[in-house]
Amino acid sequence: MKILIQNGRVMDPATGRDEMADVAIAAGRIIAIGNVAADFHASRTIDASGCVVAPGLVDLAVRLREPGQEHAGMLESEMAAAVAGGVTSLVCPPDTDPVLDEPGLVDMLKFRAEKLHLARVFPLGALTRGLQGEVLTEMAELTESGCIGFGQAEVPIVNAQVLQRALQYAATFGYTVWLRPQDFWLGKGVAASGPLATRLGLSGVPVAAETIALHTLFELMRGVQGKTPGSPNARVHLCRISSAAGLSLVRQAKAEGLPVTCDVSVHNLHLTDVDIGFYDSRLRLQPPVRQQRDRDALRAGLADGTIDALVSDHNPVDSDAKTLPFAEAEPGATAVELLLGLACTWAQQEGLGLMQALTVLTSGPQAVLGASLGTLQASVGRLAVGGVADVCIFNADSPWTVTPQALRSQGKHTPFGGHELPATVRVTLVAGQLAHQTGADQQAEGAALA
Repeated sequence: MKILIQNGRVMDPATGRDEMADVAIAAGRIIAIGNVAADFHASRTIDASGCVVAPGLVDLAVRLREPGQEHAGMLESEMAAAVAGGVTSLVCPPDTDPVLDEPGLVDMLKFRAEKLHLARVFPLGALTRGLQGEVLTEMAELTESGCIGFGQAEVPIVNAQVLQRALQYAATFGYTVWLRPQDFWLGKGVAASGPLATRLGLSGVPVAAETIALHTLFELMRGVQGKTPGSPNARVHLCRISSAAGLSLVRQAKAEGLPVTCDVSVHNLHLTDVDIGFYDSRLRLQPPVRQQRDRDALRAGLADGTIDALVSDHNPVDSDAKTLPFAEAEPGATAVELLLGLACTWAQQEGLGLMQALTVLTSGPQAVLGASLGTLQASVGRLAVGGVADVCIFNADSPWTVTPQALRSQGKHTPFGGHELPATVRVTLVAGQLAHQTGADQQAEGAALA
C-alpha cells in the first residue's frame, strides 16, 4: 500500500526535525519526507492537519500477560491497546507463565505477536532459569530466538555471586542485563516507607531497598569492567527507578563512565504515596510511589537526561485480584494507552516543549535498545527515509478524559481514571500498515470514499 500523510507537523527527536511536511510511504517504508515526487500516487491519503506526525513510540515495559495469565490480558487486547496509544515497539518482561527461559517459548510468543500485525514485540529473556536466581539461562540460544536482553522482572537475585557471573557472561557476548534495583529482603513491603504507610498500617519499602541494590550492582559492574581499551564491559539497564537517592547514585555511575541506562514509570513520575488515600488498591504498584521529593527528583532527572526513557509499566490486573484489601491486591495497572498523554502532561507542567516529551518516548528508549534491534536499529524510534514506516499521528491539542471501561486493554484498573490528558492518538502505522485509527478518522475516510 502507498500512503501519503499530508499537512502534518513532522517531529523527530532523533534528527531534530520539526517542520510542516508531507510523508510518503510505499512497501512499508518511508520513501520521502517533504519533496514528495509528483508521480507518487497514493492508494490512501491521511490528512494530518493540526496534528503531529512522529515516530512510533517505544515502550520498554509492557506486560502482555500471555502466556499463562490470559485472565488478566491477552496478546490481542494488550497489543491493540499499545497501538491505540501510538506505541509501535514494546519490550515484554520475561515473567510470563511459563517463564521465558527457553527458546521455544520465545519463538511461540513472537510468532503469535507477528500474526496480529500490530506492535513489534521485543522479548526479554530470563536471566536465570525460572527466575529462581540460581542457574544462568542459555543466553546465546535465547538471543538467537529474538531476545534483546535478559532480566529478572520483579525477582531480585539474592546471591551476588550469581549476579556477578551473569554480568561477566553478558559482558563477554555484548548482552544487556535489565534489572529493577531492589533488595530482596527490604523490598517485601507493599507501600513506600514513610508517615503515610505508618499511619495506614502498611508494610513499608524503604529507599534503602533501592540504594543497597544499586551499590551492589555498581560495585559488581566495576569489577567486570575491562581494564584495557576494547575489552568487554557489562551493560545494564535499570528498570523503573523510584527514589531521589537512587537517581543520585545513577547520576554518579554515569558520570564515572559505567555503561548504565535507566527508565522511570509514568506512575512514579506523576503520583506520590499521598494518592493512596483510603487504601486505594489502584495505587498498589511495584515499585511503590514515594514521597513528593522523590517524584520531583525523578521529573527533573527525566528532563536533564539522567533518566533515558519514560515507560508505561503496563501490567493489566483483573478485578478479582485488584478489588481486595490494599496489602492483598495484586500490584499493577493499565497504562500503555496513557503513555503519550502522561508524557505530554509532564512536559507541560515542567515548562518543556513537545519535542522533549517525544524524546523520552522515541529516541531515548531506542538508544537503550541500541544494537539489539539488529536491522531495525535505523528505523525504530525515528522517521528515516528508507527506514521502516512506524508512525504515530496525534493531535497535541485534543484533550480527552481517561475512562477505564473505554480502554482497549483487558485490564481496566488505573490510578489515572477521570484524569484529562492533552494528546489524542489519531492514527498508528506499523511497517506502513494501518494498526489503529480513531472512529472519527474511519468515518471521514468512509465519507471520502463514498
